[in-house]
Amino acid sequence: MRRRNTRGWSTATRYSIASAVVITALALTLIALLVPVDKFGSRATAATAAATPAPADDDGLGTVSTAFGPLTAADRDFVRKVRLAGLWELPAGRQAQQRGSRPAIRTAGDHLVEGHTELDRQSIQVGQALGIDLPNQPSAQQQDWLGQMSRAKGEEYERLFAQLLRRAHGKVFSLVAAIRNQTRNSMVRALATSANTTVLDHITVLEATGLVDFDGLSDNVPPTK
Repeated sequence: MRRRNTRGWSTATRYSIASAVVITALALTLIALLVPVDKFGSRATAATAAATPAPADDDGLGTVSTAFGPLTAADRDFVRKVRLAGLWELPAGRQAQQRGSRPAIRTAGDHLVEGHTELDRQSIQVGQALGIDLPNQPSAQQQDWLGQMSRAKGEEYERLFAQLLRRAHGKVFSLVAAIRNQTRNSMVRALATSANTTVLDHITVLEATGLVDFDGLSDNVPPTK
């Protein structure tokens, strides 16, 4: 009897130890799973925030129903910015066609004129169809960029042209992608699709000049030299 009790006690002990080990292992596994997920979630949130474009200018009209789908403040802001881009990039392109000594600069000018002539036509068409008031002259900043290029000469002009235009296109690229992804208005979506193709083409030909200073494309670095 004593031998059987001892054996029974030993078996119970072994079961208790095994149960404790299993419970401890499960607890450690749960902790290991929770901590990385929490840290990853924080990193993902930070990365998403960093990639999110700046908020659109709110014209106070809210979301409007149209025959082509809902039209948001972000949609209207995008259409206006496409129009604004053409108001200074078309003159910049024509200037490059005339003043560029490098074939690559003249080619970039050709692409700017061709691309923004079409985008300008589309943005006006979309604005009229959706009742969006569009600008008719470049912003003060855009006028300043045009003035800088007009005053520059020779290689300084060509470097300034490539840098200013490449920087501007890089900034708008993320906006185009965001609008194309989120808009529920079919006319705005079509404009964003065209703009995406055009902006990427312009980025490519500007970089092909070999004059883009990539370190100077940051918002914290003035685009001029």
